[in-house]
Amino acid sequence: MSPAPLFKRVLLKASGEALMGEQGFGIDVAVVDRIAGDIAEVRAMGIEVGVVVGGGNIFRGVAVASKGGDRVTGDHMGMLATVINALALATSLRKLGIDTEVLSAISMPEICQSFSQRAALHHLEKGRVVIFAGGTGNPFFTTDSAAALRAAEMGAEAILKGTQVDGIYSADPKKFPDATRFENITHDEVLNKGLAVMDVAAVALARENSIPIVVFSIHEKGAFAKIMVGEGRATIVRDH
Repeated sequence: MSPAPLFKRVLLKASGEALMGEQGFGIDVAVVDRIAGDIAEVRAMGIEVGVVVGGGNIFRGVAVASKGGDRVTGDHMGMLATVINALALATSLRKLGIDTEVLSAISMPEICQSFSQRAALHHLEKGRVVIFAGGTGNPFFTTDSAAALRAAEMGAEAILKGTQVDGIYSADPKKFPDATRFENITHDEVLNKGLAVMDVAAVALARENSIPIVVFSIHEKGAFAKIMVGEGRATIVRDH
C-alpha cells in the first residue's frame, strides 16, 4: 500500500522563473506541462491543491521602480504577468483532464473568475485545482505574500514553495558551494537569520497562522508528490 498523504489541502507557490525553463524569458510549454503533471499526481492522491504563480518570467514591478518609474503601475503590470502564467498552467492541467479554475484578485470576467474565499473553497471542495492569479490585488505585496494569504484563506495545511534549489541554505548554494543546508528550521529563525525563503511579510503571515512552509526544487520531476508522503528532499519551516 502507498503511504497516506501528510496533508489534505496544500498551496503550491511556483515562481514565474520556473515556467521559462532554459529560456531567458516567457513560458516554456514543456516545462509548464511537466509542472502540471506533478500537480496532477498530487491531486490523484486525493489532496486538494491551490496554486499561486509568480510573474518574474514576464515582468517584475520592482524593475520599473528601480529605473525611476511608478512602483504602483509596475506592480499592476506584474500582476497581469501572473494572470498570463496562471492561464498557461490552467491550460496544461486541462490537457491532462484536471478540472481547473483560475481566480484573479483583479477583476477580468472575460478571462477568469474573480477571487473570493467562498468561490475558492467551493472549487477546492469540488476537487478542482484552483490557481490564484493577480497576487494580492494590491501593489507593494509580492506573490510570496499572496501565497501565504491565500493559504490562510483556504485553510491550507502547508505551503509548498517550489524553488530553483532543493531547500533552504545559509547562502545561495550556486554562488557559495559551502553554504549550510537546513533540514528543519522555525519561522522565527528564518526571519532572524534573514534567509531568502519568502519575503518577511509572507513568513510572518505563515507563522501567525501556524502554516508550515516546505521548500523544495520545482525542477525535480515527482518531488511534489514525494513530499506529500514524507519523502524527497526539502527543508521544512515550522514551529516545533
